[in-house]
Amino acid sequence: MTLNAASSGPSRRSFLASTAVATAAVAGGMPLLTACGGSDSGKREGATSGKAADKLIPTYVPSTVAKPDIASKNGSSAGYTGKVDLAALATSVPKKLGTGAPLEIMSPLWGTPPKPGCAYYKALDAAAGTKVTWQNQDGNTYGQKLGAILASSSIPDMVVVPSWELVSNKLPNAVSAKFMDLGPYLAGDKVKRYPNLAAIPSDSWRMGIFGGALRGIPMPSAPATFIVPYYRKDIFDKKGYSVPKSADEFLSWAKEATSAKAKVYACGDMSWVSGSIFGVCPGWNIDSDGKLRYNVERPEYLEALEWTRKLFDAGVVHPDDRARSGDAGQRFTAGQILVFNSDASGWYTKTAEQAQANPEFQIEGMDIFGADGGNPTLYASAPATIWSMIRKGASKTTIENALAAADFAAAPYGTKERMLVDYGVEGTHYTVKNGVPVKTDQGNSEVINAWTMLAAPAPYFAHPDFPDVARKQAEWQQRMGAFMKKSSTYGMNIVEPTRYANLASQFEQLQIDYVRGNKKLSDVQAAISTWRSSGGDKLRDWYKELLDKNGSGN
Repeated sequence: MTLNAASSGPSRRSFLASTAVATAAVAGGMPLLTACGGSDSGKREGATSGKAADKLIPTYVPSTVAKPDIASKNGSSAGYTGKVDLAALATSVPKKLGTGAPLEIMSPLWGTPPKPGCAYYKALDAAAGTKVTWQNQDGNTYGQKLGAILASSSIPDMVVVPSWELVSNKLPNAVSAKFMDLGPYLAGDKVKRYPNLAAIPSDSWRMGIFGGALRGIPMPSAPATFIVPYYRKDIFDKKGYSVPKSADEFLSWAKEATSAKAKVYACGDMSWVSGSIFGVCPGWNIDSDGKLRYNVERPEYLEALEWTRKLFDAGVVHPDDRARSGDAGQRFTAGQILVFNSDASGWYTKTAEQAQANPEFQIEGMDIFGADGGNPTLYASAPATIWSMIRKGASKTTIENALAAADFAAAPYGTKERMLVDYGVEGTHYTVKNGVPVKTDQGNSEVINAWTMLAAPAPYFAHPDFPDVARKQAEWQQRMGAFMKKSSTYGMNIVEPTRYANLASQFEQLQIDYVRGNKKLSDVQAAISTWRSSGGDKLRDWYKELLDKNGSGN
């Protein structure tokens, strides 16, 4: 089965977040500054962590349904590389938990939404005991719709909330105000009524604490989830290129590999991975000297920007990447760029896409190197970046049906429920060829990211049609995870005081302009100074008090 996560790729990420990428789960944008702390009636700023958080989250009961061929290691996703006996799939939901009561769900969707009442939706409702009316919204403009819904008095029963849409401090507070505390249904041993939800790792559940209460059902992410610098191995082998192992080697190789006349360029915009190469810590962190700093204050931040600019200045970046137009993934498969940055899902999607069109196509993940050629310094990704939430005021029947849907969606690999969520109905949405499920045209049009957005099992890779890709994905994360650290705010949902809401907003566009030669280094340095004097230093004091009270995430 394919990786159970949706992915929008690095186009939704800023350089500021490039060292804390989400998974193959949907990618986020700015550093995670989402809601947490306080109570419904009190202050909503701050965070809830440590023992206080432990009291709010479900008891962890790991699934024993299917043992992975490659176990999670160094924060990686697990990997399944063997064939699954489709006739012997396990059952993770022995009886329907839903009662068939109506349930409205709003979720982002990338692509063309399936028609209401389609065969896929009918099959899932019949199996889970639900009756869902989907309000699918364009994923690319979902933030606008989410903001409008949260500002209104009419909210669907269940709403999917991605972290990258919570960059405004108004939205995190709205989350606390508009969505219910799930503690009475899921905290502690109460979750055992929903075994698939109980098997979601505790770190992921902690990320679902908003406004001092458990409000979000998480889609878990592996800590060792980073943007992958993919390269065209087939072209590297043909040309005799060696894979670069330092920042200088990469620039030197890029100059050799680029031929503007032949319309072949070394790479796309490397901003998505340069932060990892130079060891930029995302967000706030207590550094080795004991001082608390924001990422833009560290020398590595400027070093990463300067290196990225060197690539643009050298003419090795594709012109369309400079212009921020078109699809870098298509340029990669067309051989117009030889290095392409995306999340872990790109490994499979590009392999599957090109299997028939270009049998010689080979994609590999380049190991992230340290700028000087040594080991990289990488920072763990957030253990969850998407949540489904239930509106306040929902009836007990609605709540139980929403939880039944989420429990079904979180079914682990190797189960009938996971198969139905990922592939639909055999004969309608997929056929089996040589023991491998293959989607039909109807499957490709109906079985897309809807149910998968409600919840997910512990992170894993599994591709029966290309099992070697799952192995490579898991092993790449294991290798990179060996160099992974946790930041001081790891695993915390934090909402800053509203007076600091737009403090860092200038940097994303400034970074884009600087690396393309449209701004000077002095402009970036001036922006950092302005950030400090306009509230950054006061925000530092606020974070210091927060960490003193809650403890460090590392």
